[in-house]
Amino acid sequence: MGDWSFFIAEVLDYWPQILDGLGNTLLLAGTITVTGMLWGIVVFHFALSERRLVRRVTNGYISFFIGTPLIVLLFLMYYGLPQWGVRMSPFTVAVIGFTMNVAAYNARYLMTAYNGLDQAELEAARAQGFSGLQVFRLITLPQALRLAIPGLTNQAILNLKDSSVAFLIQYTEFFAQVQELATRSFEYFKAYLAAGLVYLLMVSVIVLFARWLERRYMLPGVRR
Repeated sequence: MGDWSFFIAEVLDYWPQILDGLGNTLLLAGTITVTGMLWGIVVFHFALSERRLVRRVTNGYISFFIGTPLIVLLFLMYYGLPQWGVRMSPFTVAVIGFTMNVAAYNARYLMTAYNGLDQAELEAARAQGFSGLQVFRLITLPQALRLAIPGLTNQAILNLKDSSVAFLIQYTEFFAQVQELATRSFEYFKAYLAAGLVYLLMVSVIVLFARWLERRYMLPGVRR
């Protein structure tokens, strides 16, 4: 019990920094979830282009970022680009790197959902004189988003968990502060256990929200 009392005292003493780190984690995770979704929609749109070259380049983009470890991209931007005179803050590097990576996964989720749509409905819209952009904006995207909710929300969970790697590029998020707490107190097990419980709590909130979204926006006739 005494050991826990000492650890709790250390946590309380270091609480402002932990709270700042938690705020930075939520800021990064929220930002890359939004930017990754928006850019993912753009990538998804290009993947449906009638031009073969555009489709090939887009599929290459998706394959590259899905197949490349995120940490390599972050290190390349944060530690490599300064050699060329390009310097960015850790937050900027994290947002750009994560956005490019997350967008590829989101586009893949949307493409999978698109393959499950009724193609006759899309052809009927074109026959009615809808432009390609109108078909995408009014028919394809809304339905694909609804079908892809499980995958997209799972990606949001991964965004939160993966944000912990940002401490490797000097971004002081939650895990970085927990690491500092563990180093100060030498209570590594307790510190990492507490961090795991906090991440589990945040993920649980996202899961509950995801289930609500699925019930609220599930397409008629679709069962999961």
